[in-house]
Amino acid sequence: MMADGRKRAGRSAGAGQGDRRNAGQGSGPGGQGTVLGPTLWTEQDVWLFKEGNHYRLYERLGSHAMEVEGVEGTYFSVWAPAATAVSVIGDFNRWDPQSHPLGVRWDGSGIWEGFLPGVMRGSLYKYHIISRHSVRPKEKGDPFALHWETPPKSASVVWDLRYRWTDGQWMGTRRERNKPDSPISIYEVHLGSWKRAERDGNRSLSYREIAPLLAEYVLDLGFTHVEFLPLTEHPFYGSWGYQVTGYFAPSSRYGTPQDFMFLVNHLHRRGIGVILDWVPSHFPTDGHGLARFDGTHVYEHSDPRKGYHPDWKSAIFNFGRNEVRNFLISSALFWLENYHIDGLRVDAVASMLYLDYSRKEGEWVPNRYGGRENLDAMDFIRRLNQVVYGEYPDVQTIAEESTAWPMVTRPTYSGGLGFGLKWNMGWMHDTLKYFSHDPVFRKYHHDRLTFSMWYAFSENFLLPLSHDEVVHGKGSLLGKMPGDEWQRFANLRLLFGYMYMHPGKKLLFMGGEFGQEGEWDHDGGLSWHLLDREGHRGVQTWTRDLNVLYRSEAALYRKDFSPEGFEWIDTSDHEDSVISFLRRGDSPHDVLVAICNFTPVPREDYRVGIPFSGHWREVLNSDSRTYGGSGVGNWGQVRSTDTACHGRERSLVLTLPPLGVLILKPDGGNR
Repeated sequence: MMADGRKRAGRSAGAGQGDRRNAGQGSGPGGQGTVLGPTLWTEQDVWLFKEGNHYRLYERLGSHAMEVEGVEGTYFSVWAPAATAVSVIGDFNRWDPQSHPLGVRWDGSGIWEGFLPGVMRGSLYKYHIISRHSVRPKEKGDPFALHWETPPKSASVVWDLRYRWTDGQWMGTRRERNKPDSPISIYEVHLGSWKRAERDGNRSLSYREIAPLLAEYVLDLGFTHVEFLPLTEHPFYGSWGYQVTGYFAPSSRYGTPQDFMFLVNHLHRRGIGVILDWVPSHFPTDGHGLARFDGTHVYEHSDPRKGYHPDWKSAIFNFGRNEVRNFLISSALFWLENYHIDGLRVDAVASMLYLDYSRKEGEWVPNRYGGRENLDAMDFIRRLNQVVYGEYPDVQTIAEESTAWPMVTRPTYSGGLGFGLKWNMGWMHDTLKYFSHDPVFRKYHHDRLTFSMWYAFSENFLLPLSHDEVVHGKGSLLGKMPGDEWQRFANLRLLFGYMYMHPGKKLLFMGGEFGQEGEWDHDGGLSWHLLDREGHRGVQTWTRDLNVLYRSEAALYRKDFSPEGFEWIDTSDHEDSVISFLRRGDSPHDVLVAICNFTPVPREDYRVGIPFSGHWREVLNSDSRTYGGSGVGNWGQVRSTDTACHGRERSLVLTLPPLGVLILKPDGGNR
């Protein structure tokens, strides 16, 4: 695209001149104002499109500002292979399907195109499609629209992506910040309900309004990245963005594409990475969306046993179709290239991988080998990760994969799916189930704490305490904790301390960091007034200090995905419900010790084996009065004894705080 954001075409302009041919309606002026000659397609583009290897379709399909022989306007291009006629309707022609017909390309690609003089940025439009397989015409939004009307309105908007980015320093260094051996602590945010303009109708904040507030808050609490629940355009706000109609447009609920760029740019300038939740697994069946786009199942399977999702009442992409793979991979690259996104969290990967996902016997079709694996989805996912990491090796793709599918984060060349990180759903479920038990019964469930280490290094895991755990009657994180008020807060601090000491990157959904009391409500903001109370302020301060420790101690992140970074001290004390372990960094003396007491009973004279003699500092204690605790601890440090314990020649005698975690570090001179 030229510096002014306008493509040029015509007798004196660029590539594809010999390709400007249309069948059926001829070339040159057509209808009442359409010019059918100009094109952005070359023969190579069409060839790549047909074979499934065109990964920047957003540069060809959709609406693009152009100048043809000195006349400014917009070029439109849409894929509708079963159409017999396609026209552009909009506010510029009173939505008249006769005014601006498009021409179909001669090459069998199913692409319709045309140039509309005088149609400029901000114009509303849809495609009017007459299909050989449908009696009624379709009025569809543009699958490649850069901007949409604010729902419930559903027209696409002619737009451009001109923006002056000023995040060069971040972009030049983000490889270091996104590496697997770097600290990654993610604050998960639903933009519409993080903070609301309560004095202005309780509306959501815009991209520009939220940028300085969110950046300051995330910096203060020490998170390294923000992950947004899907911001791609979606018709139903209550879907939280997981029912997508606009795979190339940020939701207009919060502003324009440039407004979203401002938000990303601002976060980057403050040193914060941005991860976008991305949904390639399914899409809604709204009339203006992708479903039966040209009267046929273009994007989805025609067989409902493959093309309809029973859980979400939505359509499933046909991952075996070349043009669909083009569409989805182009969407992924689009956000990385045009919005400087640092990572994509890929939603519902398990639903893509299994043909029988949420289906009973007889409701699904086995693959060609008789198995339940979706071979087309496997191929698509591998290709997606190959292309993303090939183009942008300094980003991460993150799989929300909830089963034991092997090698999710292993390279594709060795048979893996090629993701960079995987949500550890097993750890999350076991841990929250354990914490839900009254402490008096926890000794009977001790294995729920220790089991995660049997598989902790089989994948590159991220530990999620996400939005999914605080909705649909599950209660807030604080609400899941048993006991009286003091115990609930102590349990929550213990949960976070255990999470930050456990191998794996970290993710915490908004509100959890200060002990939100009620379930998350997408129609309201977080309960920020709770920070007036000591217990909630204490949890927030504890979260901040955990992030500071996590980012400053290499032992907590350098070897997250290697057994060399972890060592049990004692897993067997189920009677006292205590576990203790080491985290290790690169050097032998880069060590932290964690001791977790999961009962409200202080443990005095509790002995743990250690690798070095000398003084050990109590770097964090979740029971400190600073965090709203009772102040039980070890006066900041403790000296080792030569008494052997836990297979080690030296040990520490400690006072373990109730429902607390101690984090200890050896002084520099220890040996």
